[in-house]
Amino acid sequence: MIFMRYESFRGYLRMYPVTACIIALNIVYFIIVELSGIATDDYNYHLYKYGSFYTDTSIDPFGLKEPWRYVTSMFMHSGFMHLLFNMFSLLVFAPPLEHLLRKVRYGVFYLLCGILANAFTALMAVLLGDNGVHAVGASGAIYGVYGAFLYIALFRKAWLDEGSRKTVYTILIFGLIYSVITPQISLWGHVGGGLAGFLLYSSFDRAMVRRKRIR
Repeated sequence: MIFMRYESFRGYLRMYPVTACIIALNIVYFIIVELSGIATDDYNYHLYKYGSFYTDTSIDPFGLKEPWRYVTSMFMHSGFMHLLFNMFSLLVFAPPLEHLLRKVRYGVFYLLCGILANAFTALMAVLLGDNGVHAVGASGAIYGVYGAFLYIALFRKAWLDEGSRKTVYTILIFGLIYSVITPQISLWGHVGGGLAGFLLYSSFDRAMVRRKRIR
């Protein structure tokens, strides 16, 4: 089972520095936002001030007037349990992908998944006639990690043991069901992140195969 973590704290930092850095950034930014007077402000407006992803379909349907929000929102969370669940998911599931892609490629992959998850959420708001989007959280990028493992489970089965493949399928099935039945969760962010991860990893996989053939 590749999703079992046996490393020591130092070993984890040494082997998976990008994942460790992402987790640290999420925790530090959560503390900053929580300690900055949230009790005195409207909750959503407070998150908006600190970089949540926001669109208004009438004047800025894709949030391009403040494009940095595509990235800053990935490191924000709407409560301690939201942060805890996402960081646990990163802690457990991201390391094998960082090992497969290597540090720089994995960092680019993670950021692109989060950005594309936000873009897909904005697109669906436009298509469905919603007023806009207000979103925070690392889950879009995390579903990108799940999407990558779905590709591996389907097309590179030899890389995963049976238990790991079943874990990937179970997480995605129950995660999507939970996203549908829980109004506060961004279904389209999860779907967009998963699709982005699946497609991005497939392109990385093809590129790695071509390089091996050239050698």
